[in-house]
Amino acid sequence: MNVKGIILAAGYGTRFLPLTKTVPKELLPMGTRPSIHYIVEEYLKSGIREILIVNSRRKKAIEDYFDIEAELDSVFAREGKERHRELIAPPDARIYFARQPEMKGTGAAILLAREFAAGCPSVLAFPDDIHMGEAPLAGQLIDVHQQTGGSVLALEHIPEPEDISRYGVAAVTDDPLGTRVTGIIEKPATGTEPSRYISVGRYLLAPEVFDVLARQYTEHTSGEFNMTGGFDELAHAGRLWGCFFSGERLDTGEPLGYYQAAVRFMLADPTYREPFAAFLRGLNL
Repeated sequence: MNVKGIILAAGYGTRFLPLTKTVPKELLPMGTRPSIHYIVEEYLKSGIREILIVNSRRKKAIEDYFDIEAELDSVFAREGKERHRELIAPPDARIYFARQPEMKGTGAAILLAREFAAGCPSVLAFPDDIHMGEAPLAGQLIDVHQQTGGSVLALEHIPEPEDISRYGVAAVTDDPLGTRVTGIIEKPATGTEPSRYISVGRYLLAPEVFDVLARQYTEHTSGEFNMTGGFDELAHAGRLWGCFFSGERLDTGEPLGYYQAAVRFMLADPTYREPFAAFLRGLNL
């Protein structure tokens, strides 16, 4: 099955201002690599070799990051630094870019990928969510799609009393094929959540998603056009499924989560784990 990858990276990143005035949030480092690098790596591990990144004119640096750096490569080749050349080489994938001229919402951004998807299922990612685990998250979503034939949300259970009002929250039911999503609400007011199951930043889009969103977009009158309405329509039609994934999700969408994720990456790095852990222990907080 040919599955494509989509990454939404056009947002302003206002929670990280003033840094994101000039530096794309997706290029903020996790160790020695930017966060978006790990999404592409996850796609490659899942067998995805065609990737579309939806960005904006302010984020040409993302395009540069995935391009060939001829000057550095020639310097490293001349000096015999093959490991350095490997580190700066573009990923083994065909990466395309589409610019979102106006920030009109996630639904509008997804529609920019309709021609790219070309009737194939596609994994959609927000670079705010980085997955750590043996089995790549995109691959887990693909497995659920192959079993059900529908679109799939990555779901995570958040126990009370943690606030989940900034997430999409799904209502689910058991089904012989797996976990079926019966509805989804974007950013419900506290106390109105249909469950404690949040939708995190990975989605498997069956081709019909684009048709639903395109029709809804023609009916949209004002404000941002988000994707939740399309997923909710699919849920009520019995065409939306949930994936309770294995592994750990790191939420880097706001500064505290980003700092916490950076610490987790350092502690997972075999080169720096011990000295960094010793440093933390020495802080005597």
